[in-house]
Amino acid sequence: MIKPLDVCDTTLLDYEKKFKALSDRNRLYIMRILSTEGKTCVCDLSELLELTQSKLSYHLKILLDVNFISVERDGKWNYYSANSNEIKKILSPDLCCLFYPE
Repeated sequence: MIKPLDVCDTTLLDYEKKFKALSDRNRLYIMRILSTEGKTCVCDLSELLELTQSKLSYHLKILLDVNFISVERDGKWNYYSANSNEIKKILSPDLCCLFYPE
């Protein structure tokens, strides 16, 4: 008989959300830009990714919800940054090097 995992359901749910967040090309591009360029204005992200504001907001919310990125408001603009500690926890060494080349 298979024994249940000793991992709590909320931990598995957290990982599921994180991997789903990584399963979209636009979100991977966003993370790559923020990881390599640092704090970036939402207006610049929109231009770089050629996404409408609504589509970009959708992707940013998903990344914010799993703590892969953070946001700071400065006046009327939002600036996004990568949460490198959280990203590095989930990535393999090969993929991690893509986001954080040394």
